[in-house]
Amino acid sequence: MLQNPMRVAVLAAVVCVFTPLPADATDGGTTDTPRHPDCRNDPAPLSVHCGHTPTPVIDGEGRLRVAWVQRDRVLVAASDDWGQTFDAPVAVNPEPEPIDHNGENRPKLALGPAGELYVSYTRRLERRFSGDIRFSRSLDGGTHFSSPVTVNDNREPISHRFDALGVDGEGAVFLAWLDARDAAAADRVGHRYPGSALYYARSTDGGRSFSANGKLADHSCQCCRIALDMDPDGLPVLIWRHVFGTSTRDHALLAFRDHGMPGELRRASEDGWEIDACPHHGPGLSIHDDGVYHMVWFTNASEQRRGPYYAHSMDAGRAFSDPLPVGRRDRSASHPDVLSLGARVAIAWTEVDGDDTILKVMQSADGGRRWGAPFEQARMPGPADHPLWLESEGEALLSWHGPAAGYQLFKVSAP
Repeated sequence: MLQNPMRVAVLAAVVCVFTPLPADATDGGTTDTPRHPDCRNDPAPLSVHCGHTPTPVIDGEGRLRVAWVQRDRVLVAASDDWGQTFDAPVAVNPEPEPIDHNGENRPKLALGPAGELYVSYTRRLERRFSGDIRFSRSLDGGTHFSSPVTVNDNREPISHRFDALGVDGEGAVFLAWLDARDAAAADRVGHRYPGSALYYARSTDGGRSFSANGKLADHSCQCCRIALDMDPDGLPVLIWRHVFGTSTRDHALLAFRDHGMPGELRRASEDGWEIDACPHHGPGLSIHDDGVYHMVWFTNASEQRRGPYYAHSMDAGRAFSDPLPVGRRDRSASHPDVLSLGARVAIAWTEVDGDDTILKVMQSADGGRRWGAPFEQARMPGPADHPLWLESEGEALLSWHGPAAGYQLFKVSAP
């Protein structure tokens, strides 16, 4: 165990189930997976304690809100005590839908300028690897949600999945996702189309309606999460795994020049990972008021270039710092996330130690130039979900969960 150089306070230890099972797995999971006592019955109770792939946000009143998947529904609940207790959950989709959920493709939550609560998720279709992007909103603090609507205007039974949700500086709802319509069209005429495409839609009326879908880039990877954040002007910036050439799967970046006006595609990583398959391992992005882009990602390009990496850009993604290796390769370091609070930058990732999954953290106090030693934040027996950073009033909060230890929210002190 590494020496912990920082004081870390555990804000919550709430049970929340995640296992790398198919989306139609039962709430009870497999019998040999360690479970929190509250979630050992089958079916488990409808609560955040026993759901799958929870995503947290902190609202304008400082309340923790979490969306998760359980029994073919997206559920949302709020907590006033950092997750020790939750209000009764509210179903976003009252009618059950098969929902595509895993660490890379989970329900998303975003907050509007007047306290609106926006939710997106992927409805799974009958055909393998197919789905639709769904959207709903609440205008009364999460008490009720609108009937979910499908945002992708292509309705073929193909892949429209791996959505990213945000609210831009004008208060417009922004959705981006990976879309197979161009690959399907190419296949119909016998042409090869590597990967999928990156599409988006925007709503300027608080989610009542969306613009026509717009294509941002051809040849994205098919099944890696998209990293989305807003720059200091409130304009969307996206990083995703991209197919360069025929099979090089590194990362691309696109920053909007104006609201509704995408900029040019730039290459964000130069790893040279040659793989004709989807690694299911997307990047992370964080931008603070200083405008610096902080990026984390994973690659398996070679023995010398393998594992998670970090870099930052001082010029809006035109150039990045030299990649910094993150974590231990011999412990399968993976799924990093990053948070920028200005000069302070924090990275979290997971490692495997025998049968345990470890949550690791390291921090910088000078904008990512120098880094403190990594330390073990937590560990749990068995599998665990990806770590997720969130911010509340300048504080760094780290969300993590797994079947054995449940949902945990940590307040990570500054280095």
